[in-house]
Amino acid sequence: MGLVLGGTICLCALLAPLLTPYDPAGINLRNARKGPSWDHVLGTDTLGRDILSRVLYGARISIQLSLISVGCALAVGGILGLVAGYCGGAVDYLAMRFVDILLCFPSFLLALAVISVLGRGLDSLIIALAVSAVPRFARVARASASSLRPTEFVQSAQAIGASSWRIIATHILPNSVAPLVVLATTGIANAVLIAAGLGFLGLGAQPPTPEWGLMVSEGRGLLRVAPHISTAPGAAIALFALSFNLMGDGLRDALDVQAG
Repeated sequence: MGLVLGGTICLCALLAPLLTPYDPAGINLRNARKGPSWDHVLGTDTLGRDILSRVLYGARISIQLSLISVGCALAVGGILGLVAGYCGGAVDYLAMRFVDILLCFPSFLLALAVISVLGRGLDSLIIALAVSAVPRFARVARASASSLRPTEFVQSAQAIGASSWRIIATHILPNSVAPLVVLATTGIANAVLIAAGLGFLGLGAQPPTPEWGLMVSEGRGLLRVAPHISTAPGAAIALFALSFNLMGDGLRDALDVQAG
């Protein structure tokens, strides 16, 4: 179910130019705050922009943000955790104490702190999302590497003189992929929620970018007279997060691993 729902959202984002004839940034004040109709299926916002178009194009931005940030976090956190778990000793201690410092802060607050330092914008938002996700990947990778280090096939590779990097790349990493993939799937949903929250606060994408969190923020003062302005992007956020959470649960059951 998660795969079907997530795939449908991604497909609609990909085909956005074909599914709607309107420019997501096109302003038409005569149609401002119009409710759903045949011409505008989800209605229009305060500037007369078609909400369906903005939701579909906003999906592109949210998908790019989540995939790039989670990919970066997976690479950095995965390498850090695998090296720490395999090497042990001082390397493990220093790496995990750094991760513990990051884990002291909730993901949203950590991303908020990073983006406050770097400034507003999509590039800063990607970095903030990646930094907030690194600790979880590092912890899972470290636990997997620590459990694999005393196994016979790793010790056999050490006995024949294989280098540490070769052992990590050819023996530790392939056997650690499953829990990292599950965590990455749920991490995409978490990244979308954090990005939407930062966008709602005005710290993410800037107008007139059709970003879901920003769209919810733009309609928050009109919930009584024009609830569709915030409801449509809010529903898109919920469905996207739900789809990847369901996908993560399915993968976890299929691969029989413990994630998180």
